[in-house]
Amino acid sequence: MGILLLIVPLVAVLLLLTVKQSQFRHAISVGTSSLLLILALSLNREVLLHGSVQYASCGGFFYVDALSMIVLDIVLIIGFMAAIFSLGYLEEEIKHGKLKRERLGLYYSLMYTFIFTMVLALTVKNMGLMWIAIEATSLSSAFLVGFYNDKHALEAAWKYVILCSVGIAIALLGIILLHLSSAGVLNSSSFLDWTALYTKASSLKSSVLRLAFIFILIGFGTKAGLAPMHNWLPDAHSQAPSPISALLSGVLLNTALYGIIRAAVIVDRNQGSSSFTGRLLIGIGILSIATAAVFILTQKDYKRLLAYSSIEHMGIIVVAMGLYSPLAVFGGLMHMINHSLTKSMLFFSSGNILQKYDTKQISKLKGVLKIMPVTGTVFLLGLFAIAGTPPFSVFASEFSIVVAVFNGPYKWVGVIFVLLLAAVFAGIAVTLLKIFYGEPDDKNLQVGEVNLPGTVCLVILLVGITVSGLYLPGDLKELITKAQGIILGT
Repeated sequence: MGILLLIVPLVAVLLLLTVKQSQFRHAISVGTSSLLLILALSLNREVLLHGSVQYASCGGFFYVDALSMIVLDIVLIIGFMAAIFSLGYLEEEIKHGKLKRERLGLYYSLMYTFIFTMVLALTVKNMGLMWIAIEATSLSSAFLVGFYNDKHALEAAWKYVILCSVGIAIALLGIILLHLSSAGVLNSSSFLDWTALYTKASSLKSSVLRLAFIFILIGFGTKAGLAPMHNWLPDAHSQAPSPISALLSGVLLNTALYGIIRAAVIVDRNQGSSSFTGRLLIGIGILSIATAAVFILTQKDYKRLLAYSSIEHMGIIVVAMGLYSPLAVFGGLMHMINHSLTKSMLFFSSGNILQKYDTKQISKLKGVLKIMPVTGTVFLLGLFAIAGTPPFSVFASEFSIVVAVFNGPYKWVGVIFVLLLAAVFAGIAVTLLKIFYGEPDDKNLQVGEVNLPGTVCLVILLVGITVSGLYLPGDLKELITKAQGIILGT
């Protein structure tokens, strides 16, 4: 059943390139994303029952455990929301002459190729194949970043390709060193097999393994948007179509981070502690949060501001993984989910605002609550949510991480961490809250929502992050607990 997660998006791509009628293309997209979500729910049950799922008939190629299942769920949930949001978004773009109807097939085929590459990265246990899949995410998503073919979009796409290709090349060197660390330990049939590397971790060459992790952290860290390798991210996220911005921020960054976590688990098991990986992860995490805080305070483009916020939250997750305590890891995994849902909601909201106001400049936005009551309300509450205010889910995961920091040996990290979070909150409040009130400069703006299917997605996501901030479903808690055990080796 799980192997259909790889087959379905490929079949969808072929259909989308063959079918010419736009209504059929929309239907194929929604049908594909719905089917993927149903398959994921079935796979979740198997993982909860058995701990991991792999099929002997596939030669051990397909492998999913609780850790990969969490990120896979995020991919398919946000993918489904992006498919629904794209219905109204693309029609609105066509209506205003920003997109030709013939390009719908290209858009959807690229989107499902992108989703396929992320699913592939999360459903293989061979670290080399995972690297290939993460590299493939760059190739498929680069065309989506430059989809509008204007000067800024093409510049962002080239920047994305060049910087991420360099990062992925560095990660490849790390994967090669990871393989060399297992020379004489694993047989040829299990080279770079994550489960074999994990089982035999104590026998791997420690010095080579440590060096491998440094390269993997830098390489995949570039793709995850961690500072100082983050430069591609604000341009790519701000220039891509808004549904794709949601996928890039809410999904792609976590897929790259997943590769880092897999490598860190092997190194920690080899070293017998997290002291080596922990210091590196905490250091790069704090740097990422600090970098985001500085740029958020000076942003004039609201989509770029949201992109810098993604850098901050990747930093928060990395700090949590570096702390390596049960509470921190649980909070970090929760934060992956919470950030993805909240940031996707914000990028969807920004897409509606952009289509109504036709500008990304914060200074040109006024009266959003009056002109777009639903989108404006969701965007306002979403900003409070992403800044970590209760009762939203981001607050719950951030609070867990803060408590874990002060319970650990790095209390000075806790002080810096809290101060930086406060700075980010202040930056978002000072920069964006003024757009919601006053009278818009364009007196011809009509009150009302654009993209009704997308507006429904906004409301669903808002309800989701509010409820999950107050109550964590039992199955989700069990899945996170199992993933926590994989990371901590318990």
